[in-house]
Amino acid sequence: MGSAKHPMWVLEDSWRYAVGCLAALALLTACDAGAGDSDTTSTSPATTTSAPAPATTTTTVAAPSPAHSPRTQKWIELQVGDCLADPPPSDPSVVTVSVVDCAIPHSAEVYLRSDVEVNAAIADVADRECGAGFTQYTGQSVGGSPFVVTYLIDSNQDRTSANPLPSTVICLLQAASGGPLTGSARR
Repeated sequence: MGSAKHPMWVLEDSWRYAVGCLAALALLTACDAGAGDSDTTSTSPATTTSAPAPATTTTTVAAPSPAHSPRTQKWIELQVGDCLADPPPSDPSVVTVSVVDCAIPHSAEVYLRSDVEVNAAIADVADRECGAGFTQYTGQSVGGSPFVVTYLIDSNQDRTSANPLPSTVICLLQAASGGPLTGSARR
């Protein structure tokens, strides 16, 4: 029985062989996983004599900022400093507008919200309020500026209440040329 192995030893040798193969496979897989990783460092000296790999250039493209994406909101909720992608609506059935970042080209900019009384001369009241607010917002007079003034009157108010100022005028400025604005007109 000198050179013959006991059946238990053969099973033990097979088990060791299988574990060794699995360990080698795991090491090879781990080595290959970092092959394209530029942060991986090698501790063994390089002894290859092949030609150097060509340099690669990585270009990063930034995703568009959410601030530059238009958002839709009711025009009666416009606030001072909001910029509109399109001209203010003249159709009373249009209740929403597209608001954009003032840094990108836009059609109009809100520069004043003011509570006003309702009377027969609502246009005169709106013109007066918008004219005064324009100078405060831009530092210029309407007549000598590159802008024209328009306004929206909030009709989402209860005019049967005892509130003496039931309406809100929303004053907007636009380019006198009719072209787009870029940046804010706020001083």
